[in-house]
Amino acid sequence: MAQMPGKATGSLIGLAIGDALGFPTEFNDVPSILAKCGPWREMRLPEPAFVTDDTQMTLALGRGLRTAMDRGLLGPKRLERPVREEFVDWYHSPDNNRAPGRTCLVACRKLDSERPWQAASQIHSKGCGANMRVTPIGLAPGLSEEQRAGAAQLQSGLTHGHPTALAASDLTARAVFLLAEGADPTALVGLLRSYAIENRTRYHQRWLGDLWTHAQDPSAEHFIARGWDECLAILERLATSVREANPETDPCLATGEGWIAEEALATALLCFLHFPDEPVTALRRAACTSGDSDSIACLTGALAGAHLGAGAWPAAWAERIEYRDELVALGASWDV
Repeated sequence: MAQMPGKATGSLIGLAIGDALGFPTEFNDVPSILAKCGPWREMRLPEPAFVTDDTQMTLALGRGLRTAMDRGLLGPKRLERPVREEFVDWYHSPDNNRAPGRTCLVACRKLDSERPWQAASQIHSKGCGANMRVTPIGLAPGLSEEQRAGAAQLQSGLTHGHPTALAASDLTARAVFLLAEGADPTALVGLLRSYAIENRTRYHQRWLGDLWTHAQDPSAEHFIARGWDECLAILERLATSVREANPETDPCLATGEGWIAEEALATALLCFLHFPDEPVTALRRAACTSGDSDSIACLTGALAGAHLGAGAWPAAWAERIEYRDELVALGASWDV
């Protein structure tokens, strides 16, 4: 398939559509979703199309990243300050009323202080709240591999400091980047596995500082390897599931319910890889799941949009998604 225009816009709009589609089905099992919504292949975007904290925090990260890149060469201090400010602003916003995760709330409250961000990080949390928002780092143009990986892990560490949260955020940004660059979806799992193996003991000291010392690991390399090993294990399950899982059954049965970081990425990838050229079908499959449906679907939408571009989504859906104007403006700034 020829590369499509508007990859960043398509990814961000897809993320928000998936978020809105999965919002009403989160916390429901599949029979309840089918009873409420009808056949999963016919699910409709809610009216109005409200999103969750997944999209809100994606935009917060996107704004902070854009501010940092406007100021010069991206580095840890240049990124941390504006992203931290955006996260604290989100924490205090009256619009922060979409059942946000406890880890994000606790960490953002602690970030609203003078303490180092590593002291605010929830070092034992590997919830999906960090990788569901990392898409902008995979889309931002002109970053080196070291910048992309370091930025993805730092933004995770601001709230979710568990090494698996760091590694899963890095992998999510890598997947979005690869698809936006035109990677073949059938090669994606192998590419991600190779990336994980290559980076298994690489601790990004420049970006993460002393974060590892807040855990109980004997070394920084041991700390980060724990995260990559869990991601490698789920990628093995994913590779088997892509070959063997029935798209008509709940994807969570194959790769997990998505409440934790590595499972959210794997189950989103499974939904996308079942239907790489049918983006709406992929989103509907992701939203009709027994797990963290909005996060799984938002990641599925980010992947599908990065692969197919802005034209992937029905205009009638894209035009009425909440925060549409800001999503389009952010995407357009990176599509040029």
